[in-house]
Amino acid sequence: MENRQLKIIANEVRKDIIDGTHAAKCGHPGGSLSSADILTYLYFEEMHVDPKNPVDPDRDRFVLSKGHAAPALYGAMAERGFFPKEELLTLRKVGTRLQGHPSMRHLPGVDMSTGSLGQGVSAACGMALAGKLLKKNYRAYSILGDGELEEGQVWEAAMFASAKKLDNLILVIDYNNLQIDGTLAEVNSPEPIDAKFEAFGFEVFCIDGHDFDQIRDAFAKAKEANGRPKAIIAKTVKGKGVSFMENVCGWHGKATNDAEYEVAKADLERLGATL
Repeated sequence: MENRQLKIIANEVRKDIIDGTHAAKCGHPGGSLSSADILTYLYFEEMHVDPKNPVDPDRDRFVLSKGHAAPALYGAMAERGFFPKEELLTLRKVGTRLQGHPSMRHLPGVDMSTGSLGQGVSAACGMALAGKLLKKNYRAYSILGDGELEEGQVWEAAMFASAKKLDNLILVIDYNNLQIDGTLAEVNSPEPIDAKFEAFGFEVFCIDGHDFDQIRDAFAKAKEANGRPKAIIAKTVKGKGVSFMENVCGWHGKATNDAEYEVAKADLERLGATL
């Protein structure tokens, strides 16, 4: 798929994020917007998945370890055809399939229920190991938040992935440098992120997480079987695409009011017109 098409879809995913969180009157738009390009690439270019057969045993697996970014996952899945886009407006409502964090019990196509930070990468490791044991060709992908790297379980899982030579495991760190209470340095810095993953035996790629050429190149290299798990550190902008949200940690976990919603949608409409 051409970069222009991917950019158009990613912009639609961002609109979906704003629509869903505004309808819910709650949610996490900031970190969802920062991960929209990566999720678009995964669902439209990278992963072997089929909306018509979401439990295909040979499909690639995906775990959104930063489960609070569910609005971005739902946007990508809806654009890919896993469920009707109209359903995005049911986010977090009673009886919805679109829970505040992804639930495999509710929505076909979600491979793992997540939300407790640090745990998703362990599940992805299990999926990757199962693929090795069953001699399957699928890969396991997982997106983590940079603040999530402050959780010790991430590094236990990283140690396991390296020990088991899980080169079918590809982690993506959404490195927007903001978490709920401030920057990484202000809260509890996990830096140096690249050197730590390398020390744990990973092959590491550092990219601009909004540049599809760099995204494509990193995933292509990460798929090379060399006995090492892979980590793609994707530098991103929290709140990407919405003028008043960009690089503002206050938009980690709150929805737009009506006036802010109109501004956000206008920002994204203008961006879409340039693509």
